[in-house]
Amino acid sequence: MIHIDQRTHTTQDGTTVIVLAPTGRLDITTAWQFRLKLQECISKLSRHVVVNLSQVNFIDSSGLTSLVAGMRDADKVKGSFRICSVHPEAKLVFEVTMMDSVFEIFDTEEEALEGVPRSMAT
Repeated sequence: MIHIDQRTHTTQDGTTVIVLAPTGRLDITTAWQFRLKLQECISKLSRHVVVNLSQVNFIDSSGLTSLVAGMRDADKVKGSFRICSVHPEAKLVFEVTMMDSVFEIFDTEEEALEGVPRSMAT
């Protein structure tokens, strides 16, 4: 079981952004729960999602797969999918797998939230 903190943020232009902050490990035993949570948020709440990984100290390929799936879901509905505050231990996985170039990754949650409206201009 993975604990996922969920918050709603409204940007200055009124865009609703869901901030998800999982805690612990994002691995084969928890990735499916996180994947379902992402799906639910994107389909029901907002097509704009920020995933805060500051509390995730371990991520494996299934965890990365759930993030990729979430990004694809957001893309399908012309939304945005951003990752922020990646835990140092997890950051290595992103770099080794070259996933750091696939995702929009921000240092802080504030930067990720500020960046959301820009993607809507495309």
